[in-house]
Amino acid sequence: MNSTVFKYLLLSISTILINELFKEALHFDELLYNSLTEQFTSKQIEKLFEFQKKWQWVSYTFIPILLLIKTSIIATILYVGLFFYSKDLNFKSLFNVALKAEFIFLLVPICKIIWFCFFQTHFSLEDIQYFYPLSALNIVGYKGLETWFIYPFQVLNLFELFYIIYLGVQIGKLTNTNTDYGLTIISYSYLPSLLIWISAVMFFTLNFS
Repeated sequence: MNSTVFKYLLLSISTILINELFKEALHFDELLYNSLTEQFTSKQIEKLFEFQKKWQWVSYTFIPILLLIKTSIIATILYVGLFFYSKDLNFKSLFNVALKAEFIFLLVPICKIIWFCFFQTHFSLEDIQYFYPLSALNIVGYKGLETWFIYPFQVLNLFELFYIIYLGVQIGKLTNTNTDYGLTIISYSYLPSLLIWISAVMFFTLNFS
């Protein structure tokens, strides 16, 4: 089996398994049920959960698709950035780098499980939704913060920093240069794209919240 395909399958399966572990460890369905009781009747909630269980397999197919889309977009952004710096690299190499970098974010739900199981043992659905390990949001807190500011504060986290550094190191290796050069490519390609994405999320959150 091609190593890139193997990494992609490993990432997809790991993401699905960790998400299931996350829901089980934190009793996510129970929290969701309690949250919905404020808006729906017990019979309506039961029907909703039955529907969810019936079509749960669809979510399992969505995860690999979303991962494929995300890594392809990141690889394309890096490819364009290198193109403007007159560096010719094949797309497959950059896709492989983006794929490996994505494993960093598997630590996020693992850290969430550890935090809520051993440190903050009393929590609500909102606490889980807005908690992002090692992020700026944990410093300022989500309570009292405008809804459209929550996402950018979540993105400012150490995992994102490690992700950026890892991409920079790998691009430096692929181009036979150094990490500084790789980070320069990141600063002119990935970071502006990330800023545009954050701005788009803030815009839609502001308009639909």
